[in-house]
Amino acid sequence: MTPLPLAEWTAPERRLLVAFSGGLDSTVLLHRLVMLREQQPDLRLRAIHVHHGISHFADDWAAHCQALCDAWNVALQICTVTLQDNGQGLEAQAREARYQAFAQALQPTEVLVTAQHQDDQCETLLLALKRGSGPAGLAGMPQRLAFAGSQLLRPLLDTPRQVLEAWAQQHHLSWIDDDSNANDSFDRNFLRLRVLPQLMTRWPHFSHAVARSAALCGEQEQLLDELLEEALAGLMGEQASLRIAPLAGMSDVRRNALIRRWFAHLNAPMPSRAALVRIWDEVACARDDATPCLRLGENEVRRYQGALWWVKYRASLNGVCLDWPESQQPLILPQGLGMLRWANEGQMVRLPRPDEPVSVRFGARGDVHIVGREHRRSIKKLWQELGVPPWQRGATPLLFYGEQLIAAAGVFITREGQALAGQYQWLDWKKEQEQ
Repeated sequence: MTPLPLAEWTAPERRLLVAFSGGLDSTVLLHRLVMLREQQPDLRLRAIHVHHGISHFADDWAAHCQALCDAWNVALQICTVTLQDNGQGLEAQAREARYQAFAQALQPTEVLVTAQHQDDQCETLLLALKRGSGPAGLAGMPQRLAFAGSQLLRPLLDTPRQVLEAWAQQHHLSWIDDDSNANDSFDRNFLRLRVLPQLMTRWPHFSHAVARSAALCGEQEQLLDELLEEALAGLMGEQASLRIAPLAGMSDVRRNALIRRWFAHLNAPMPSRAALVRIWDEVACARDDATPCLRLGENEVRRYQGALWWVKYRASLNGVCLDWPESQQPLILPQGLGMLRWANEGQMVRLPRPDEPVSVRFGARGDVHIVGREHRRSIKKLWQELGVPPWQRGATPLLFYGEQLIAAAGVFITREGQALAGQYQWLDWKKEQEQ
């Protein structure tokens, strides 16, 4: 039997969180790690089982995993999740929910260990071919990668499934057979049930050859990363924005490679080939007086001050007015913008008079006279002069007393809001998410 070199792939980590579905793959993985713990007593194991609630047998599966972990003296954390319809299908929803649960469960100095094997890698590459992926997608799954501030390890990635089956039979292991695995309406199951058996019958070493191809693609991508790392660093400016002018003189191939690596640096979903064309044509090369943007999922690519910016999408807040009658209590702002509060730091503004109701609004217009300026200016001009990006202007909370604009949180104070001697308070905007 081909050995399962877990010690090599888990070293030097000493605290492991094992993703444990109870199926064959993760059962063999956990069993091998339990045996490794006998040889290395300083190894600490925990397991996590995600209860999706999709199958009628989900409760039974959780109980099976608990019983097995009890027998092997492994602490098990069972996480019940609710799937969110993201329009990408049940498989993608379940996967996203699992990895969110894994990320939340990781403890300091702990790494996540999952049981994907060589046949899974083969399926992943075939699915990438179906999507028309480039070398990065064809590189498949790496055996080690950064995850949730820690690491994700896949120590079985070079091991064929038949080796796992042989191990389970030799050690009389019991595991769960997920009834959904027989449903070939799922893409991965279709490959596993209908396509790969024929390929493996014709070419017994097909999955091994595919895994080698994936590894070669991964090496090429790593080499490109190294070659382009310095160029990308030279293109990036404030808040990881990407300067446009140097890109304009490059070939399409080099420019696209750098933009892809910019997305990778931002931990953003990789854009398609068509999206890359639109980013350059519609955003980077838009006319000078435009404020172009391209929405990609929950974010947007924007152009500002000669650079591309990756920003969170927010629906317009123009016209929104929030009463703040209990101003001693923080005011929670919409769309993850954080909260406003009166504190011991921030912007010093005058106290409201008894006849001035306090409110917070968004997207005001007109002319204002701010502290530190001699003349009145339109708010639109002020945003530009003060260097506030277009996507932040409509999301900046504006403090009003009655119908009088007092301050734009974190940006300016109007003459009408200027602090008076002994009659002032500090306005503090505590942001929860980067704008």
